[in-house]
Amino acid sequence: MALDGRIEQAIGAALDKARSADGPPRLAAALDHSVFPGGARIRPTILLSVAMACGDSAPGLADAAASALELIHCASLVHDDLPCFDDADIRRGKLSVHRAYGQPLAVLSGDSLIVLAFEVLARAAADHPARAVELIRILAQRTGSPGGICAGQAWESESSIDLAAYHRAKTGALFIAATQMGAVAAGQDAEPWEELGARIGAAFQVADDLKDALMTPEEMGKPAGQDAVHQRPSAVAEMGVSGAVQHLKDILGGAIASIPSCPGEAKLAALVRAYAEKMTPVHLSPVRG
Repeated sequence: MALDGRIEQAIGAALDKARSADGPPRLAAALDHSVFPGGARIRPTILLSVAMACGDSAPGLADAAASALELIHCASLVHDDLPCFDDADIRRGKLSVHRAYGQPLAVLSGDSLIVLAFEVLARAAADHPARAVELIRILAQRTGSPGGICAGQAWESESSIDLAAYHRAKTGALFIAATQMGAVAAGQDAEPWEELGARIGAAFQVADDLKDALMTPEEMGKPAGQDAVHQRPSAVAEMGVSGAVQHLKDILGGAIASIPSCPGEAKLAALVRAYAEKMTPVHLSPVRG
């Protein structure tokens, strides 16, 4: 089965666990709205690609890890869109959850997806309990504080912001989780995979800052210019457009070189190179390496 098929099947199975005949139907609908249709599913794709590069010795566990990671990402988007944060009306080209279902159900949807993510990993633990426990640890670490996405959001409430720490937590954390969880699901050590995840995450954050500054809402499928509106730290605000573009190229230049030695190293390098091409502004030359 192709990676996108594996991912959608695993996420669909996870959402089935959250549906019940005697449960609140509007919450179930809000959960579906939060997760489907998905975006590019980049994080679970990276996770499964790393697992496959490392041998994919436990595909069921890798699928569970991929779905759990995407559920955490979707939960973060639901919460990010709330009026207390970005107050966004549109997400992935449709109404944000709080606009479609109201703020109470949006908060509960995000909370439910976070809990469901860890339930998915727990249910998959029987055959490889040690790996599953490590997957739970990594996902929890990259979701909470001090270095997870909760910390990333919290940096926006500080009067003085460390841009590198902010980007590493807000965006990089789940990319680090993706590379490390993919390796762990396949029975490999997590530590050598941190740098690749951090580099990919940093590149995506800078690319997102550039898109927010340069693209239209129609092109993005969500509000544009939000960093300036909310006075958030960004690579564009700190370095200007040209500086942010150069910073993006510098990050991507080292990403492929940071891939640890593994049986599928060449194929994984091609995937990272393809992502680099997609996120690099079109007026730049392709990333090589």
